[in-house]
Amino acid sequence: MTYLQAIILGVVEGLTEFLPVSSTGHLILASNLLGLQDDKALHAYQIVIQLGAILAVLALYKNRALEMLQGLLGRNPVGLRLFLMLIVAFLPAAILGKLFDEMIDNHLFGPYPVVAALIVGGIVMILIEQILVKPREKKSPESMKGIDQLNYNDALIIGLFQCCALWPGTSRSMSTIVGAQVRRFSSIAAAEISFLLALPTLGAATLYKLVKERDALLAMPNATPLIIMGNIVAFVIAFFTVKLFVRFVTRWGMTPFGVYRIAIGIVFLWAAANGLL
Repeated sequence: MTYLQAIILGVVEGLTEFLPVSSTGHLILASNLLGLQDDKALHAYQIVIQLGAILAVLALYKNRALEMLQGLLGRNPVGLRLFLMLIVAFLPAAILGKLFDEMIDNHLFGPYPVVAALIVGGIVMILIEQILVKPREKKSPESMKGIDQLNYNDALIIGLFQCCALWPGTSRSMSTIVGAQVRRFSSIAAAEISFLLALPTLGAATLYKLVKERDALLAMPNATPLIIMGNIVAFVIAFFTVKLFVRFVTRWGMTPFGVYRIAIGIVFLWAAANGLL
């Protein structure tokens, strides 16, 4: 891997990690287009550079993070409650991810599974917003919940939805946002829940891959500077992407991302069918 390729992957990670378009899917497809060898080291690198995106969320939501830290120290009951609900939401995917990690690596990290997940996920997003969310917001906007109304039942159901993201291309962000929308959260609140849930989920995934594939990852030439480079780029891009995403959703909703998923899925399907991937 060259430094330019590391920068490109960092940009892709930062742009897509918190958008409901699948960062893993885009990283797989981008790596394929860059001609990178599809091996354990590359899979681990694609996960490890999520650290930069995690730090971007911590920087943007430092007040929430501080509340949770104070809660763990016994100084903020609200922060402790939010922390515990994020753990409840995190656990289903953590358990299933550990059980099926090898199968996912061996069978789902490829262009066709990713393309299928992108297209199906895009259709689901559009249907949820047009059939469920918008009619609710129009008919009874006061019934839509904010993040402060999150409870343990909500957290568990959102966590179960997050399990769908174990299929590369589905998108952790999309799965959690749709799960929150089903639970009557507004699109903005759903996005913020997704951002915060990324902290334990991506943090655990990054640590797990780093420990499991450490030898393969560090065997890459210039591994350490490449990892640092990818994370720095991912942090900067993710920081501004999250800020713009909230503004975009406020005005346009989630449907444009569903349309994008379908369009990019069709493009990559054509590319794969013609031997370009």
